[in-house]
Amino acid sequence: MNAYHLYARARLGGVGNKERISWVLSYVQGGVAEVWKDNILDETEKGTLEVETMEELFEKIREEFRRAARGSGYEGRALIDEFKRGLNGTIRRKLAKAESSPSTIME
Repeated sequence: MNAYHLYARARLGGVGNKERISWVLSYVQGGVAEVWKDNILDETEKGTLEVETMEELFEKIREEFRRAARGSGYEGRALIDEFKRGLNGTIRRKLAKAESSPSTIME
């Protein structure tokens, strides 16, 4: 999410919220995340999506992640490692090259 904010500031000036949301969702891939994204896209098409800003989308993502994390059986560093393993390859590589690697799940 921090990477998105940096990218958005540098490249997405003047782009509307729907386009920004679509851009973020384009990185949600595979497994249960793909099903979640499809549901979000369906809600967007129907006009029933309760998310209008990027912050609201990020909060929805955090909420879903917290729900999934509680049932995963992982905690602490193991939860972070498992989360990273499930990320899109491009995002995972950027995290690996980051100046300071996340040390908490919220980071």
